[in-house]
Amino acid sequence: MSAIISLSNIEKYYGEYHALRDINLEIAEGEFFSLLGPSGCGKTTLLRVIAGFETVSSGAVMIGGANMAHVPANKRPTNMVFQSYAIFPHLDVAQNVGFGLRRSSMSAAEKEAAVTDALKMVGLDGFGNRAAHALSGGQRQRVALARALVLQPKVLLLDEPLSALDKKMREQMQTELRRLQRQVGITFILVTHDQEEALIMSDRIAVMFEGQIAQLASPQELYRRPNTRRVGEFIGVMNFLEARQVGEVPDGVELEIEGLGRIDVTSAQMPEGARALADVIGLRPEALSLVYEGQPAPVHSVDAEVLDRAYYGDMTYYDMKLQGCSTPVTLSMKNLMSRQVLEPGQTARVAWEPGSLVLFASD
Repeated sequence: MSAIISLSNIEKYYGEYHALRDINLEIAEGEFFSLLGPSGCGKTTLLRVIAGFETVSSGAVMIGGANMAHVPANKRPTNMVFQSYAIFPHLDVAQNVGFGLRRSSMSAAEKEAAVTDALKMVGLDGFGNRAAHALSGGQRQRVALARALVLQPKVLLLDEPLSALDKKMREQMQTELRRLQRQVGITFILVTHDQEEALIMSDRIAVMFEGQIAQLASPQELYRRPNTRRVGEFIGVMNFLEARQVGEVPDGVELEIEGLGRIDVTSAQMPEGARALADVIGLRPEALSLVYEGQPAPVHSVDAEVLDRAYYGDMTYYDMKLQGCSTPVTLSMKNLMSRQVLEPGQTARVAWEPGSLVLFASD
C-alpha cells in the first residue's frame, strides 16, 4: 500500500522544551495505526501536528503526496475525534452530525442523505431526532464519529476517544471502531496510553517515549520481540532475569541466566543490528508453565515455590520463586476444569522453552 502520510525529520519545541525529536514515519493508506505511550511522551502533539493544530519547528508533513507546510487544519483532508466528543447539547443527533456540512455546496437532500448514511455507518440508524442530552456515553461517542466521517476525510484522527467509557462499553467500542475502519477503508490514527487497546485495534503501533519513537512494529512483533527493556515493560507484563553471555554455539550464543541456568539461544532471537546483548532477558508470563504432579518434567524446568496467586476465572497468575533466583517471576496458566489451582507455599516445577526468551540490545 502507498503512504497516505509521510513525516520527515519532525522536530517540535515549546520554548526550550523538546516535545518531538526527529520523527520519521510513514502511514499507509487504509491502515489502522496507533501512537502509544505514557502521558507526556508526545503522541497527542504528533497527532495535532498531522491535523494542523500545531506547527512544526522543522521537518515536513506530507498528506496524500502534498506538503502541508502552509495548509491550515480546516483545509487538510483529515478530521479529528476528540477525547471530550464536544457534542452540542442544544442540537439533536442529526444536527450534530451534519454540523460540518452547513457551509457545503451540497443540496439539503444530499446533506440529509449523507447524515443518514453516517448514522447508519456507526449503528445509530433512526437516532437522527434524538436529543443530545438523551444519549449514553457510547452513543455520544458514535455521534462524534459520525460527525467526523460525514465529511469523508482521507484520514481520521482519534485522540483517546474511548477513555471516558466504562470497561465493558470501551471493549465493545474497540471492536466497533475496528469494524468501522475496515468498512469505510480510510486511514485511522489512534492516540492511546492503553497498551491492550492498541494491541487489539492496530495494524501497526509506534511506541513513544520522550518525544521519540522507540519501536514501530505490528502488535505481534511488539509483544513478542520488544527491542528494549523499556518497551517490554510498557507492553503487557514481562519478567526480567539477569543474564550474561558465556560462550558461542552454532548459529547462536550460550547464556547463563539467573534461575534458569545455561541456555543456548539462536541468532533469530538476537535484536536486529545489536552489537552486544543487554545483561537481562525478558520472559512473558504465558511463556512459563507449571508442571503438575505425575507429568514428566521437561528438559528446561526448575523447582519453584508459589509466593502468591491471583485467580481471574479463566486464568490464574502466580508469583513464583525459582530455585537459585532472587527475583520472583510471574507465570500465567489457563484454568481447565481438571487443572488444580495452586496455593501459596506449594511447590512445583516451572518449565519454559529457550525460543520464548526475549533478548535485548545493550545500551
